[in-house]
Amino acid sequence: MREYLKFYIDGQWVEPVRPNTLDVDNPTTEQVSGRIAIGTAVDVDVAVQAARRAFGTWSQSTREERLDLLQTIMGEYQKRADDLADAVNEEMGAPASLAAGPQVNLGLGHLATAMDVLKNFQFEEQHGSTLVVKEPIGVCGLITPWNWPINQIACKVFPALATGCTMVLKPSEVAPYSAQIFTEIIDAAGVPAGVYNLVYGDGPGVGAALSSHPDIDMVSFTGSTRAGVDVARNAAATVKRVTQELGGKSPNIVLDDDDFAKSVTAGVSVMMMNSGQSCNAPSRMLVPNSRMDDAIAVARDVAGAVKVGTGDKDAIGPVASKAQFEKIQGLLAKGVEEGATVVVGGTGRPDGLDSGYYVKPTVFAHVTNDMTIAREEIFGPVLCILGYDDLDEAVEIANDTEYGLAGYVSAADLDQARQVARRIRAGSVAINHGFDMSAPFGGYKRSGNGREWGQFGFDEFLETKAALGYAPA
Repeated sequence: MREYLKFYIDGQWVEPVRPNTLDVDNPTTEQVSGRIAIGTAVDVDVAVQAARRAFGTWSQSTREERLDLLQTIMGEYQKRADDLADAVNEEMGAPASLAAGPQVNLGLGHLATAMDVLKNFQFEEQHGSTLVVKEPIGVCGLITPWNWPINQIACKVFPALATGCTMVLKPSEVAPYSAQIFTEIIDAAGVPAGVYNLVYGDGPGVGAALSSHPDIDMVSFTGSTRAGVDVARNAAATVKRVTQELGGKSPNIVLDDDDFAKSVTAGVSVMMMNSGQSCNAPSRMLVPNSRMDDAIAVARDVAGAVKVGTGDKDAIGPVASKAQFEKIQGLLAKGVEEGATVVVGGTGRPDGLDSGYYVKPTVFAHVTNDMTIAREEIFGPVLCILGYDDLDEAVEIANDTEYGLAGYVSAADLDQARQVARRIRAGSVAINHGFDMSAPFGGYKRSGNGREWGQFGFDEFLETKAALGYAPA
């Protein structure tokens, strides 16, 4: 049993002002695996004031001081990589290969990227007689989700540190263990007191207090669109900056060419990764109507071969919580009710798994874009295959969504894929599932605003000041 009953505030592990705890479930066993302290607005205020005091000094630190600190954090992070992987495995059921691989390594990748960006980032630029300066925005409230817990902490904390900001982190109460290990890494690296603070809690108790606090200058939130709207409303009264990375229902347009089977295979495989719990997952596969039967045959083979459980290194794990499991089951039933064809999978647990929040890898075909499963973010290992008659219709269907986080184009013909990618209304479009940790990540429409990752992630933590008359005209 893990017990994390203190917060990290002003460089110390401290008791909550009003002690209260929350049980944390292991989604693999459905049993309680630990307890965390749950904070209130009073704890948030203590943490924010610590961050405010630290800002005066940390905001004036040099590029070299920040680089040295990030390098020290990297060494401590590498020492604790196994502990981070164990935490992710236990808190959200990620199989060992996923936890020790992408889940942990993405955090390390964001750290290395932040260091590379910081080395050459232009914090000052001359425009005639005016000096334009980019300065740290101030105290930041960071609210992170449970699906890629270390990734989402890392892509906020490291750019904030690199730009001279101070912060208060509220990780998801569903998956808090990796945040505890991360904070122990920060402490061991000697991050100055008050620069980084951690308060556990839920959205109403801690998230709302962070987003509405008058001494928080910026809130960076990743989570559902519904919760993102609440964050924006809470922040509005104090006119603070709000960046949001929210939901998605990302299209994957598969072109009719020699790589068709390969493209369908890749699309199904990427969809199933992390048990489908990725906001940018390619959950709507668009294929030519003339190739629908071919797509179904390939998808049936690929999804049918996906292993579920903990006994195989290539298996997918459970979804992260009972609430998520029940939501997915309801949407699977809705897909059947509305007339989609179940190619493989469906409702209920996979055979041989009587406990744990495991979901059958599922493929629906002959889905139309007005069906609930094509409109709502399922957030599980569930793929919808839709048909199109020509590329104009494919693009129209792809863009017919309230979301715009990501899009995908899969094709052998790179030139044609590039043309289609330009027409998709989304914050990122991956051609043949390309990946780049330096590329900006964020959404159009109800998928949020602002960008994370790489140089673009720095900009969200900076204010722009114009010093007029700085040089002779």
